Amino acid sequence: MSMFGILASGNPLEHVVQHPFWSERGVTILSNHIVMQILAAILLIVILRRATFWVSTDDLLGDLTPRGGRNFVETICAFLRDHVARPNLGDHTDRFIPYLWTVFFFILFCNVLGLVPLDPLTRLVLPFGVGGTATGNIWTTGTLAVCTLAMVVGSGLRENGTAYLRHFFQGPLFIAPLIAVLELIGLAAKTFALAFRLFANMITGHILLAVLLSLIGMAGASSLGLGLAVAVPIVLVSAVFNLLELFVALLQAFVFTFLTAVFIGQAVQIHHGNHSEDAAPEAGATHR
Repeated sequence: MSMFGILASGNPLEHVVQHPFWSERGVTILSNHIVMQILAAILLIVILRRATFWVSTDDLLGDLTPRGGRNFVETICAFLRDHVARPNLGDHTDRFIPYLWTVFFFILFCNVLGLVPLDPLTRLVLPFGVGGTATGNIWTTGTLAVCTLAMVVGSGLRENGTAYLRHFFQGPLFIAPLIAVLELIGLAAKTFALAFRLFANMITGHILLAVLLSLIGMAGASSLGLGLAVAVPIVLVSAVFNLLELFVALLQAFVFTFLTAVFIGQAVQIHHGNHSEDAAPEAGATHR
C-alpha cells in the first residue's frame, strides 16, 4: 500500500500517535518514535562526522577552505554561535555552544525524518510500520525541555552559586516569598513553552496533511470519478504543504535552540543588569 493509500484511510490520528512495540508494566520501552530518535541520533553522528571530516593534503589553503557539506554545516554552526549564542551568553558562549549545536541538529533530524514516508516502506518487510515524527510526541519534546531546564538551573548555580537562588527572592522581605513562587512558576512555564511549542507545531502539520489525504478515500468510496476529481487538487496542495513542513522543521529547531540560549543566558548572567547600573554613576562621576 502506498503512502497516500495509508494516509487516505482510517483515523488520521493513527499516523501521528506513538505505537508501542515493547511495553513492560505500562512503560513503553520501544516504539516507533523511540526508533526514530535512535535513527536520528545515528544519522546525526554519521552524516555530521562525514561532512566535517578533514582530509589533509599538500594544499594547506585548500584544506582550510570548507567546501560542500562541510561548508554547509560550518555555516549553520557559525550562525548559531555568532547570532544566537553569543548575544545571549557573552563570555560563556564556548561553554554552552556544543549543547546548542547538539539540540539544534538532533531536533532538525527528528523533524525532517518525520517527513519521510518510512511507515509504508517498512511495512513491506516488517509486520509493523516504523516511522513518524519523534518531536510530535510530547514525551520527546518534554524530555528535551527538561534537559534544558537542568542546564539552566545547573549552570545558574555553577556560575553564581547562592546568588542564583537569592535572585528568586526579590523586593521587600514581606513580598519576597511571593516573588519566589512567581519566579518558579515562570521557570516551569518556560519549560512547558519549550516542550509544547515544538510538539504542537510538529503534530499539527501532520494531522492536517493526513486529514486532507483522507478526503481522497472518502470521495473515492462514493465514486471513482469523484475520488479522482478530489485527488488531483489535494495531492498538489499536499506537495506544497510538504515543502512548507520542511521549512517548519528547520524553523522549529531554530526556535527551540534560540529560546534555550536565552534561558541559559538569563541564568548565568543574573548580575549583568546590576553591574551596568553600578557602572553608570561611576562613569558620570568621572565625567564631572
